[in-house]
Amino acid sequence: MKLVRSFLFKQLARIVVTSASMLLSACMVGPDYERPAAPLSQHYDAQAEHQLVETGRPVGAQHIDLGKKVDGDWWSAFGSAKLDQVMRKAIDGNLDLQAADATIARANEAIAAAGGGLLPQVDLGAQGGRQRTGGGARLSASNFYAAGPQVSFDFDLFGGTKRLVEERTALADLQRHRFDAAYLTVTGDVASQAFLLASARAQIDAVQGLLADDRKNLELVRAAHAYGSATQIDVALAATQLVQDETLLPPLAQQRDTARHALSVLAGKGPADWVAPDFDLSDFALPANLPVSLPSEAARDRPDILEAEARLHAASAAIAVATADLYPHLQLSASLGQVGPGIGTLWSVAGALTGPIFHGGALKANRRASIDSYKASLAGYQQTVIAALGQVADVLQAINHDTEEFAAQERALNAAEVSLRLNREGYRAGETGVLQVLDAERTYQRALIGQIRAKTARYLDTAQLSVALGGNSSGAFERRLASRNEQ
Repeated sequence: MKLVRSFLFKQLARIVVTSASMLLSACMVGPDYERPAAPLSQHYDAQAEHQLVETGRPVGAQHIDLGKKVDGDWWSAFGSAKLDQVMRKAIDGNLDLQAADATIARANEAIAAAGGGLLPQVDLGAQGGRQRTGGGARLSASNFYAAGPQVSFDFDLFGGTKRLVEERTALADLQRHRFDAAYLTVTGDVASQAFLLASARAQIDAVQGLLADDRKNLELVRAAHAYGSATQIDVALAATQLVQDETLLPPLAQQRDTARHALSVLAGKGPADWVAPDFDLSDFALPANLPVSLPSEAARDRPDILEAEARLHAASAAIAVATADLYPHLQLSASLGQVGPGIGTLWSVAGALTGPIFHGGALKANRRASIDSYKASLAGYQQTVIAALGQVADVLQAINHDTEEFAAQERALNAAEVSLRLNREGYRAGETGVLQVLDAERTYQRALIGQIRAKTARYLDTAQLSVALGGNSSGAFERRLASRNEQ
């Protein structure tokens, strides 16, 4: 009896699998996804690009290599070992990246779950009970049971299940690109906070020097007032200047502490659990040549654009899923069971064809809704591309203006340095008073603060340009996965 049951079950399984393979190549309804064309633009901002590639620019001005892509870790261009160290800690420990990692795993399981619908479904059924049989005076009650495997298969004639797998695959791609976008955001934030930390520390040092000059000035004015060569108004003005300059210090200290705390959070640690190293502006080198990929290449590199494209692909597949629901479904089912007591083995094979006739317009409405969703996704994709081009254009202009601002601040600093030197020489020669020297020192310190801020802006915008171009972040998840497998 066991041999008979085994033979029958094998035959049933062979029938199901053979029928499935015959119809797996059935037609697939709905649109086939076509990747949107890359933007035709050859420039982000022609005027900014012309300025950044022309010769004869000021010494220290940055140039762009138009058509060249970012290679390797974009932040390595700043040549800072400290930045590399903090960046690696953030990439390994950032909790947003860990959450994105788990979301990708969930999306992959959704693909596997949808793909299971393309294979026969095998279940084990069992039931038992008590029944009454016969009629008239021959009524009798008895126990019964039935147990055995049940096989069913949907032939997916019009590709609804295959399109569902396609949709889930596109959504998994979306999550991978979302991981890459989070990776790009984290690395960009780490670099920016490191620059802000270094800038705050440099400005604090400059303000401390400014306050020292203010205190000297106030002491001298008070001494002059004691000898009758200065008025009480002069003393009040000197004291006012000191307290006004003292207000510069707390915001800078807050900027320093905020940047330090932000680096801890980016690394997945509390500010009290891990403290980032003290960055100095001298730790960084400003890249002289900046790779700038063409708009058509940036559209294939930026993770937010690729994420929008994956969403568009999923919306296209959803149209096909809704379209397949308008067509019939062909299902094959088979069962094999031991029924008793005393009845023996029963088996059955059945095919069922079901097609929609009237659903109150729900199926067609679902399809129209999926088309509307696709149109919305397409507009979202196009807007993401346009916004990306605008962001790069803004940063290119910012780098241009940063160069102009830094050059102006350098001239102001040089002029203040010359004035300070001349006033000191005049004081030693008895030609100028000490108050003039102190005023020149204050002017120099203020010019130094301005130069530090202009220098910081150059670092920040240079990093922002790499981020705006995608920062070679496409495929960051795959590289992370490969690195884990090697360990």
